[in-house]
Amino acid sequence: MSVRDLIILGSSSQQPTRKRSHGAYLVRWNEEGLLFDPGEGTQRQFIFANVAPTCVTRIFISHFHGDHCLGLGSMLMRLNLDKVEHEIHCYYPASGKKYFDRLRYGTIYHETIRVVEHPVERAGVVEEGGNFRIEAAFLDHGVDNLAWRITEPDRRKFDVEQLKIHGISGPLVKQIEREGALTIDGKKVVLDEVSWVRKGDTLTVVSDTRLCPSAIEMAQGAKLLLCESTYLEAHHHLAHKHFHLTARQAASIAKEAGVEKLVLTHFSARYLHTREFEEEARTIFPNTEAARDLKVIPFPR
Repeated sequence: MSVRDLIILGSSSQQPTRKRSHGAYLVRWNEEGLLFDPGEGTQRQFIFANVAPTCVTRIFISHFHGDHCLGLGSMLMRLNLDKVEHEIHCYYPASGKKYFDRLRYGTIYHETIRVVEHPVERAGVVEEGGNFRIEAAFLDHGVDNLAWRITEPDRRKFDVEQLKIHGISGPLVKQIEREGALTIDGKKVVLDEVSWVRKGDTLTVVSDTRLCPSAIEMAQGAKLLLCESTYLEAHHHLAHKHFHLTARQAASIAKEAGVEKLVLTHFSARYLHTREFEEEARTIFPNTEAARDLKVIPFPR
């Protein structure tokens, strides 16, 4: 089984602190590496996390405020230096194309990697097929800013005991999966009698935003919700002023959307510790934890 986890490469907001780097989040899933919002210093955080940057196959930029994208250029150059042979898919708001180009070509280097751009102009399905269905929706942050919903395909799983009972083995397993039914010793066996469909897991990433319907819609039924919570409820006025969420609001999104687990991140530098964020959120949504730089959070089936 491939590794499935979320690695917090950075958990600060606009201003890094002594213990929190600019935000950056790596999800290793289905033999791919999904990198979200690589802020300044992301390349170095890979070293501390003891993870090779070459695992990255997709990069998602929610919006082009510096703390969500300043590490993009250096990450692409690093992948270029490492001579990765796989394509690097990059997803971002289409209105930020000029910023994407500036970051990508901000210095002199001979580009050999294959970068596939996916500028997002409207909400909906961005890509479907292969390992993932990728959806995007615009949030409320004063600039074009996207939430991401990543879902793996449903997979059919066979019940070994039922296969044995019905005398199905070897090539017959593929045949019943392909045709939907088989006749064994004069008896018809339907595919659903010997197997079931395991629904694909969903990951939702909600970056900077005020509380809005899009955040809740994108998080519906997600196994894991990574959500900004820049402020505590005591500073609700600042959250609203700067188009951000409080820990309490993030928890309300998780509760209403029926997610399995909530991870809070993007903490303002005004807070030295993040335990209060967990405590505030858990009063509404108990299965909450606060991100911590270099923390590895399992994302099991």
